[in-house]
Amino acid sequence: MSTIADTGNIVDLLKRLRDDTTVLVREEVALAKVEVTEKASKLSRNVGYLAAGALVGYSGLVLMLMGLGFLLSQLFQDQGMRDGTAAFLGFLIVGGIIAVISVGLVMKAINALKAQSLKPEQTIETLQEDKQWAQNKIR
Repeated sequence: MSTIADTGNIVDLLKRLRDDTTVLVREEVALAKVEVTEKASKLSRNVGYLAAGALVGYSGLVLMLMGLGFLLSQLFQDQGMRDGTAAFLGFLIVGGIIAVISVGLVMKAINALKAQSLKPEQTIETLQEDKQWAQNKIR
């Protein structure tokens, strides 16, 4: 048989469970915010480095490719080709090679960005543990 004292203890236990659960949820939300903020910060910083490096590299690459185009043009002229045709063919060959390399680099970058997750992995794991803990307490 249940007494009034037992009922009071159950009410106290339920209140403590409610309070503990509230605190736990707040802490988990705070952890999720911190984790997402850290991941977003790292991602944006790395994208910034990528953009800056790409711009600097692009400038050097343009100059080198122009030099290669002119070199091929000169080689074609030495073989007896007319100036306009030699220049066109030299730059066309260089442009084609660069287009193939560009597609490969873009695909690699897209795959790397897709692999990076902003999902708060640690928070999800602790929430699952908390859920299991709460289910065990209720049983």
